[in-house]
Amino acid sequence: MRKVRKIAWQAQAAWKRLASIFKDKWSIDDYPIRVRFQQPTGLTNASRLKLIPWIADVVNWPAMSGKGNTRQEALDDIRKNFERFIATKRPLPRPGAAVPVEYAASRRVGQHPELTKDFAQRVLDLEWVWISDESSLWDFHGDATNERFVEKIRSVYGIDVSDITSAKLADIFDKILRHGVLPPTLSPEK
Repeated sequence: MRKVRKIAWQAQAAWKRLASIFKDKWSIDDYPIRVRFQQPTGLTNASRLKLIPWIADVVNWPAMSGKGNTRQEALDDIRKNFERFIATKRPLPRPGAAVPVEYAASRRVGQHPELTKDFAQRVLDLEWVWISDESSLWDFHGDATNERFVEKIRSVYGIDVSDITSAKLADIFDKILRHGVLPPTLSPEK
């Protein structure tokens, strides 16, 4: 059944792409929109992460989506997000065409691959992780605060990062490097 649905969505995308040839200006209505309901999972009420049950997304354009507590809210949200995209003055992709996923920049964190690896293993308890300059501690847990990771960073690197309100890993890495508190395996040779 899932395969049949995928074929149907791709057929709609192809139709919308063909129809777009005859228009100079596109609106959200010119794009193939899929609306889905997500079944609740085992998240507890204690988690700050709340399931938003309805998702509307543009087929073949992963970044264009909307969400809401009702089907209509999800459709209204995708319309708002589409208008925000138009306001950026970036060119609209042709309706139905495949739009590649754009990853956030990772220039800052990419300058310190060994620290990134060490941090992932010793603080986040992950063997491997891809992070960007926009990644924050919030991306790695569902707790109400970052306190668990702030304490772990204090324990591992000996610094307090509770003053970094954004909790962005790039800012945390900068502070670790500024204070020169790298573990011996990462310390520059003298």
